[in-house]
Amino acid sequence: MRDQDQISGVVADADSAVASKRIAAHAIGRSKRIGFLFNHDQIHQIAHSLPIALALAAQDGPFEVIIASTSAKLRQEIERLAGSLIGRITLVDLAMTSPVSRSLVTMFGKILPAHKILIYRDNLEFFRSIDILVVSERTSLLLKSRYGLDRPFMILADHGAGDRAIGFGRKAAMFDHILAAGPKIRDRLVRDAGVDPARLTITGYPKFDACLGEGPPLPMQSNGKPTVLYNPHVSPHLSSWFGMGARVLEHFLHSDRYNLIFAPHIMLFQRSVTVTIDKLRIARAGSIASKYREAAHFHIDTGSIASTDMSYVRAADIYLGDVSSQVYEFLKNPRPCVFLNAHRCAWEGNPNFAHWQAGPVIETIERLDEALDQAVAAHSYLYRPIQEQLFGYTFDLGTEPSALRAARAILEIASTQR
Repeated sequence: MRDQDQISGVVADADSAVASKRIAAHAIGRSKRIGFLFNHDQIHQIAHSLPIALALAAQDGPFEVIIASTSAKLRQEIERLAGSLIGRITLVDLAMTSPVSRSLVTMFGKILPAHKILIYRDNLEFFRSIDILVVSERTSLLLKSRYGLDRPFMILADHGAGDRAIGFGRKAAMFDHILAAGPKIRDRLVRDAGVDPARLTITGYPKFDACLGEGPPLPMQSNGKPTVLYNPHVSPHLSSWFGMGARVLEHFLHSDRYNLIFAPHIMLFQRSVTVTIDKLRIARAGSIASKYREAAHFHIDTGSIASTDMSYVRAADIYLGDVSSQVYEFLKNPRPCVFLNAHRCAWEGNPNFAHWQAGPVIETIERLDEALDQAVAAHSYLYRPIQEQLFGYTFDLGTEPSALRAARAILEIASTQR
């Protein structure tokens, strides 16, 4: 795949005339340890902040870039994407050292993210050794709330730029600084989470730096039919999968009009039971019947690298989903969208569902073909202008790669630390 070359090319710009500005590494003082943490069951968060680490690693300055990961799967993906820059990074493998922690993971790890939570307690000395820690999720706030650490200085470079309420909860105000993709994220964090605007910097979306160009078409696309991407979220209280997913697959199985890419959130089939904590729900994702996997006009991916690198949002002609932030990645190139309101949410005027303005919203599968036709027919004059407005408010993008902007922001913070 091309990701490694793309990321390496972006960060190489930091040393060339292609970059519009240089990253300033002066005035930092003593050498700083700048850490990036990847602590998850899957690899989908890596592309959101690893480009920032690589942009820093490409520079010379009084700082060390440290990347900590908590599984062999994560480290392998980091090494794959880092390419030749891996020699300028200190890689650290964090493990559970406590027998109690290992026992708890054995007992609960199949249904709960026990490993992700317990890893902090067993590595407190490592975290105390870091000056600045960049993370892409909120579980790491346990270092502050549970363990009382006032070091490291914690920076959130979030994964995704969607509208769900969980992204703008009060917990976000606990971060020392936040790198925001654009004005939408900044405005909602200030309004909904109470984040001090002085602790926010808009830096764009580093994942776009890592996922450039177009991939080759899928074999089924040679039939010339439009391709629909069905991309349900993992959260049971919002996802369309648990109540409607099987009927969506069955609908397209018998359709002679469309190809279907089924690429859900990478965590949907990670565990036999899905548990969410923003609103406590427990559900079973089930399995994918062989008739769907064998269908010539279907492409099913429940967890490969391609489901994390924008391959499918670039390959599809139409987006079908619910609340996944991947819709905003799809809107980088505006195209028709349809949304499934499986829980009959009162969504109009609700900022948590702002992206549902980008296409028809339906509550029953019986309306799916009608909605697909409407999304296509009304796209140019109705939905495309809305999509462009939503995308522009969500992402602040310029000629300079977002990873370089984020790296500069981190070094400016490092220069103010005593």
